[in-house]
Amino acid sequence: MKRVYPPKLQPGDLVRIVAPSRSLTAITHSELEKKNHALAVSRLESLGLRVDEAEHIYESDPFDCPPIESRLHDLHQAFADPEVKGLITVIGGWNGNQILERIDWDLIAGNPKVFCGYSDITVFNAAMLVKSGLVTYSGPHISTFGMRDGIEPTVEGFQKALMQDQPFELIPTQEWSEDPWFLDQDKREFQRNPGYLTLQEGEAQGTIIGGNLCTLSLLQGTEFMPSLEGALLFLEDLRDVREFDRLLHSLLEQPGGESVRGLVIGRFPSASEATPEALAHVVAMKQRLKGLPVIYGADFGHTAPHMTFPIGGEAHLRAVGNDVSLVITEH
Repeated sequence: MKRVYPPKLQPGDLVRIVAPSRSLTAITHSELEKKNHALAVSRLESLGLRVDEAEHIYESDPFDCPPIESRLHDLHQAFADPEVKGLITVIGGWNGNQILERIDWDLIAGNPKVFCGYSDITVFNAAMLVKSGLVTYSGPHISTFGMRDGIEPTVEGFQKALMQDQPFELIPTQEWSEDPWFLDQDKREFQRNPGYLTLQEGEAQGTIIGGNLCTLSLLQGTEFMPSLEGALLFLEDLRDVREFDRLLHSLLEQPGGESVRGLVIGRFPSASEATPEALAHVVAMKQRLKGLPVIYGADFGHTAPHMTFPIGGEAHLRAVGNDVSLVITEH
């Protein structure tokens, strides 16, 4: 698989906010939400970046998304504009896959740029790698940067992945949260982070494939599904752990699943009931994970903070008991 790494963002570069899934209107109804968005933009500007908005990101259909034609126009325009050096998504959603078959992949291949988002944006991360060879980034949306407190690890991870060239280690943060901070910035609940949990010991180097598991599963059987050959899977989900179990089994049965090299699982929200015991059971039932390193508790998914990692990049995982290291080696 040919891979193209986009140029890193530099101070003074222009980053455009795009809405290939939900619109900006969907998350800026109240005065608080508008204030959160203003804070998010100022955070990117504090990194030395310039920020603007795609033309149609405030349009909203009955599903809180810009119309398909508007989403396509904004995505194509951002990649075609030589002044734009990076794209960051508004937020996730449910139907990003609606526009994949109409994207101009040659345009994207000819204009490699930083592209960052997660959740429903997983379909774009995967498809851009398959159809254009572009390495993109599973990382914060612009909406993520509206968090007032506890955002520092997310910002630091964003900088390491998108604004620096050196390999970097993904070290567990001291605290994590799952509170609805976007509704009340003054009422926050932080929990101690126990760090990585080794579910199976081992060591592996591989190509990062993954993101949100239920979203990635939408691509099975399509031309946009990446091969899993030689993959180090980075997967997260927010639903019941039993749903994760069956989707993971289905994923491992995809082409190349027999040569997956390891698995990194992002943190689940508490409501998923993804206890260490339940996750150990899930992993133990997967024949294609036998003998491979598997860890749980990485700082990505639908909790905070949120690390940034390259889809199509390279990582090294070592897990021996409580001694775990996870290093992004190429990004």
